[in-house]
Amino acid sequence: MTTPIADALSFFRLSCGRWRSQRSSHHLLHRRAEAGGSLIVVEELELGDDRLRAIAELHGQDPAGLVGGCRVRWSGSMAWDKAGEAHEGESLFGLIPTDGRGRAGLLLRDRGYAETAPVAGHFAMDARDHLLLTTDYETMSSLERFSFAGPDVRLRTSTVEGLSNTASFCVETRCPADDEAAAPAEAGGASAPEAGRGVEPALSPLGW
Repeated sequence: MTTPIADALSFFRLSCGRWRSQRSSHHLLHRRAEAGGSLIVVEELELGDDRLRAIAELHGQDPAGLVGGCRVRWSGSMAWDKAGEAHEGESLFGLIPTDGRGRAGLLLRDRGYAETAPVAGHFAMDARDHLLLTTDYETMSSLERFSFAGPDVRLRTSTVEGLSNTASFCVETRCPADDEAAAPAEAGGASAPEAGRGVEPALSPLGW
């Protein structure tokens, strides 16, 4: 993507919308690869949203430091899933910059990438305007890199090191505005029509 991205919040705003994701995950212990896909909806949370304040307070941070955040919903499964097993849900996150440019800081999540408990990680943007997320858990750590190949195509690589060592590559494409089937169901409702065998879970805080 040739258009400069000023800060992390701008990167996240470009990611709002509905996306189809195709993933290839490599399980290093088993020396096997697993394919999948997911349907994802990313929605911006306005700065005054009570859910953002709650995330900051959950992590013991001052809500005044927040610049924004997102809600992510997903529906999917992986190729190795057992019959009837599916993955759907939602996650919230908030951004607190720690530099003057908004290109580095804390990413507060109500659920993590490698573990589902609430967790605070770090974000940073490199010279190519790629977004890097790093998170340390009790038993493992994760590193994710996001980039835009164009306004409607995103790329993501992720690694998890610890008790479970995996490396993944994802390609996401933006869904047309009139593609009603692309939206995952609300939490607790029926899954989207495409959710099933061959569709992956969104394991990222952004759902990618």
